Amino acid sequence: MPASLVPVKGPPLRSVDRLIRSLRIRQVSRFLPEGARVLDVGCHDGALFARYADRISLGVGVDPSLMASSRRGQFRFYADAFPSRRLRDEQFDVITLLAVLEHVETDDLVAWRDACARLLEPGGVIVATVPSPQVDNILQTLMKLHVIDGMSVHEHHGLDPADVPAVFDGATLSLIARRRFELRLNNLYVFRRNLA
Repeated sequence: MPASLVPVKGPPLRSVDRLIRSLRIRQVSRFLPEGARVLDVGCHDGALFARYADRISLGVGVDPSLMASSRRGQFRFYADAFPSRRLRDEQFDVITLLAVLEHVETDDLVAWRDACARLLEPGGVIVATVPSPQVDNILQTLMKLHVIDGMSVHEHHGLDPADVPAVFDGATLSLIARRRFELRLNNLYVFRRNLA
């Protein structure tokens, strides 16, 4: 399976950008059952699907930066914003939001939560990563040094990672895992769709 599955906006990622993305994608592994139906919000070039293709029966990627919607085998890609009307009748076992929520306006987070809950099968999980706020300063320095391109860092809204459970954990979704990684500069949150 090729490392890039879909056409994306802009040049290919630098090697450090790919390494940082790979560390986020690695967090998904233990929450991804065999034969899972996966929605990857902010899919970029489909790297998550390329990495776990043998474990995913159906993958749908949504990203407004895609040049066009397309299909590759069991993977569909929508050049669209989330929540997307194109997902109306879909149901997934896993939804990934890797380095995505910090790009969402605070007022829109509840709509994102509700859309995820609606799209998840009961017992399904959301796997989200959110960088700590001090990461923006590090990224700006690395961008000035031309070490990274910094994927859409200009769109960050200063989300405090501690606010994520406050929005997502509740009647429909329950927080089941939480930890820091990447030298404690990144945060992993996993929410399960309640059975009742």
